[in-house]
Amino acid sequence: MTLTEEINRLKKEKDAVILAHYYAKPEVQEVADYVGDSFYLSRVAVGLAEQTIVFCGVSFMGESAKILNPGKTVLMPDLSADCQMAHMADAGTIRRMREKYEDLAVVCYINSTAELKKYSDICVTSANAVEIVKALPNRNIFFIPDKNLAHYVAEQVPEKHFVFNEGYCPVHEELQLRELMEAKAMHPDAEVLSHPECREEVLKESDYIGSTSGIIQYAARSDSREFIVCTETGVRWKLEKDNPEKKFYFTKTEPVCRDMKLNTLEKLLHVLKTGENAVEVDQELQELSKKPLVRMLELA
Repeated sequence: MTLTEEINRLKKEKDAVILAHYYAKPEVQEVADYVGDSFYLSRVAVGLAEQTIVFCGVSFMGESAKILNPGKTVLMPDLSADCQMAHMADAGTIRRMREKYEDLAVVCYINSTAELKKYSDICVTSANAVEIVKALPNRNIFFIPDKNLAHYVAEQVPEKHFVFNEGYCPVHEELQLRELMEAKAMHPDAEVLSHPECREEVLKESDYIGSTSGIIQYAARSDSREFIVCTETGVRWKLEKDNPEKKFYFTKTEPVCRDMKLNTLEKLLHVLKTGENAVEVDQELQELSKKPLVRMLELA
């Protein structure tokens, strides 16, 4: 019996469902029941009938799934898979900003710890951030933790006053304009598709800016046959699967999230067998951090 066959057998036996982010390894995406970006997976998690959720992503995703499904078991193939950006804000800074600005909304990117969500008014993802910020009654927005996504949203919502945090996604922050320009020189007919976590100088050279799911949808409907993709390389599997007649290029130094790649079929099978690596969030933190997540799902 192959790894995939054994995973599928155990999944039925244990009443489990597998969720995988687009940045996971191709073979993990292939075995998953649902594959998507953070927003899609957070919505899917709420309506699942299965009692066990195996989340092939990073820690904040497992936390969010547990917070939204407190009565279910949430397992992660590797508990050490983390997101550096998720920790790049703190309660003290949030408190100071609330004291400094009246009518302040603390808008928390879903790529954040449950502790940060606890102090926030609403969560957003890259897919819905602009829509949600526009819908908020508050004029002053403290956007945490990602400064690049915050600047992108601020440009789309000029009627609001933004206060910027200093956090960032290392994978997208390290994507170099120089390498993008080299790729454009090599593939002059290619459209550039970028994630808003990239730096502003990269976004300015882009034909399309959007979430991972937005990039996938744009590539499918575009008449172009070549694309330079400025986001984590895990998205290549879905892009090529959906568009076999199109070509997708990445910068010379490919953007790779090593934590996402910690999710493997072997580890996935192990947690299905043993029930290990269950995500735990204490009840008080669950209740406080759930509010901004639920508000996001309602507004979006």
